[in-house]
Amino acid sequence: MRKALSLFLMAVLLIGVLGACGPKRDVQQPKGNDQKTAEQDKKPEKLVVWVNDDEKQKQALKDIFQKYTEKTGIKIEMVAVSMLDQTKKLALDGPAGKGPDVFYQPHDRIGDIVLQGLADPLDLGDAKGEYSPTAINAVTYDGKTYGVPMVVETYGVFYNKNLVPEAPKTMDDLMNIAKEKTNAAKDQYGFLMEATNFYFVYPFFAGYGGYVFKNENGKYDTSDIGLANDGAVKGAELVQTWFKNGYIPKEITGDIMNGLFTKGNVAVAITGPWNIASYKEALGDKLATAPLPVLDNGEHPKSFVGVKTWMLSAYSQNKEWAVDFMKFVTNEENSLHYYEVAGEMPANEKALTNEKITNDPLIAGFAEQIQYGEPMPNVPEMSQVWEPMGNALQFIAKGDNPKAVLSEAVKTIQDKIAASGAGK
Repeated sequence: MRKALSLFLMAVLLIGVLGACGPKRDVQQPKGNDQKTAEQDKKPEKLVVWVNDDEKQKQALKDIFQKYTEKTGIKIEMVAVSMLDQTKKLALDGPAGKGPDVFYQPHDRIGDIVLQGLADPLDLGDAKGEYSPTAINAVTYDGKTYGVPMVVETYGVFYNKNLVPEAPKTMDDLMNIAKEKTNAAKDQYGFLMEATNFYFVYPFFAGYGGYVFKNENGKYDTSDIGLANDGAVKGAELVQTWFKNGYIPKEITGDIMNGLFTKGNVAVAITGPWNIASYKEALGDKLATAPLPVLDNGEHPKSFVGVKTWMLSAYSQNKEWAVDFMKFVTNEENSLHYYEVAGEMPANEKALTNEKITNDPLIAGFAEQIQYGEPMPNVPEMSQVWEPMGNALQFIAKGDNPKAVLSEAVKTIQDKIAASGAGK
């Protein structure tokens, strides 16, 4: 009798709980990171999402966000904030309850964002395999996933088919083009790149065995800096010959290079897909792209790969649904729509290898180069690298000894890391 009464009371209690929840729509529940709580499972009326303040990106995302609302009934409040300003704003708005559920960042800022406590790690579950391994490595920090990758980008070769019939496949090919096509007195160049910008020069260090920070099993050892080892020095010596031989002017900048290339004065330029629109407008069908040429040791130069990623705000009250939203936005179908409207390469592996991209002659070269690249380090110490290496490249361009210059740069980086309190 007592057992029957207990069962009756439990049934009454269960009916009461179900009644209090009210009728539910037939929508797919999100697969979250941890054990779900009632609060996490509750579907919110809206999610607040900070997007980068770019018109093409906003248009593409508006379409995708609308589809998510139609699927779930959740309204997406899209707020445009420059990527570079979002973390500063989140640090102020988050604690006040005015921040987003989801925000958008370059992956190399993840380490600093985590140290500030602005983002929570997340579990992509089976969806993790849907993204390119390079993208997943880029959003992994201290063994945890801190982002849902949206876009991958790297740099490669643009060439003018009016001046060279095909892309240089090897560094020897590129140097021959530089020798034959360069006439600095007439502002004509066989080959140009921002050769005093470490971001673009890094592949030629890494292809010979240089590295920024030693990476062991996905973790960076910031006390082990490989920018003055034998491989880095060999890469620097190669770069120095470009200036010594007069192939690249010492005062080269991105603006100078772009101006000369669009005038038809440059056969080959190394830069990124963000220049496709302006280059294509200038050169039309004579514009083509390719991956970086192979070095004399048979290795592909390892370009930095950047990943733009959605991140989960530590202040969000809707974490389960926020993760569900990020996975939806970055699925194959939506990634391809974003590519078609915004023109950026998707981090979703199936989308990246879709024929819409592989058959696009101006994107294919960059998509291929990504497989040879490596994620830019996402640790806070990376911010201490840029200035010393930029200065080092200026000295190398002027003819100073590469080994001595790079050794001094590494010492400066170590001092700056120590002074910042990072790396401890």
